[in-house]
Order: sequence, then structure tokens, then C-alpha cells
Amino acid sequence: MTTQFGTPPVGEEFFDVVDEQDVVIGQAPRSVVHRDGLLHRACHIFVFNSKGEMLIHRRTADKDEFPLVWSTSASGHVSAGESYDESAQRETFEEIGLTGPLELLAKFPPSKETSNEHVCVYRMKSDQTPTFDPGEIIEGRFVSLEEIDEWVSRAPQEFTPSFVLLFRWYCEKFVSGNSK
Repeated sequence: MTTQFGTPPVGEEFFDVVDEQDVVIGQAPRSVVHRDGLLHRACHIFVFNSKGEMLIHRRTADKDEFPLVWSTSASGHVSAGESYDESAQRETFEEIGLTGPLELLAKFPPSKETSNEHVCVYRMKSDQTPTFDPGEIIEGRFVSLEEIDEWVSRAPQEFTPSFVLLFRWYCEKFVSGNSK
């Protein structure tokens, strides 16, 4: 049996609250989840073009967490009752207007860097032109991994903590010759 941790205001997102093993223990509105630091779920999608460049975007000023900083191509919370895969497809379309196959790369446990989120990371390859949701994104562009690496090393505060964590993991796993 799950517990409801609060009633969402009209229009507010509702998330599954989970335990350390990612088992659903209840549901709560976004504001309660973030206010109380409850464990929940999210997905991040890295989109690459045929040149090997990664799409990154800058978040809007009205984001409740990490406004005006750069992040993954698309990302978002997993809604109550939704799977990671469903969320990844939805977020990719809603935030950047892209559709297509997504490859699940890894799952990360909740941490300070992930804002108490269990995170699934996906990769998409696409040369489609993104269409950015102006309610989420103020700008976006494809950038080489080398340029992003230099930028993150020089100014990590210009990126979300989750992006820094996931990007460094990605480079170590897929770029440093460990696996391709």
C-alpha cells in the first residue's frame, strides 16, 4: 500500500515517492517532494548529432531548481504511475520536439547531485532540428564533447550538478576508450 504525501495544487505535477531501492512508497506533489527532499525519479537524455556533438540547453529563469544554467539535452521527472522509458520519450518530445529510439545507458542512485532522484540516462542519435519549449529552455545548441569538457572543468557552476555528474560519467565510460 502506498501513502499520499499531500494533495497537489491545480496543475501541479504529481510524482511517485520511492525508497532507496526505487520501490514506490507513495505519491506527492512536486512542491512537497522538493521541499521535503523525498526520493523520486527522473530521466536525462543525451542527444548526439552525426558529428558526435551533444545537444545541451540552458534552463529558463523561472525554473525552481538551477535556473539559467545548462543541462542535458532533455530531462524531467517521472510522473506518478509512469515508467522511466515513457518519461524519457515524453520529455524528449515536450522539451526539444524530437522523437526516435532511445538507448538506456545506466541508472544512478539518488544523491545530492541528482537532487534525491533515481536517474535513468538515455542516449539518442538524431540530426533532426530541435524545437525548444520556451517554458523550459531559453537556448540550446550542439557542442563537441571536448568543448563541453573544457567548459565544465572551467565553470562547473554554469551547469546543473546532475549534468556535471552524468557528463563526467559518460565521458569516462564512452569516450576514454573504455567502451564504445
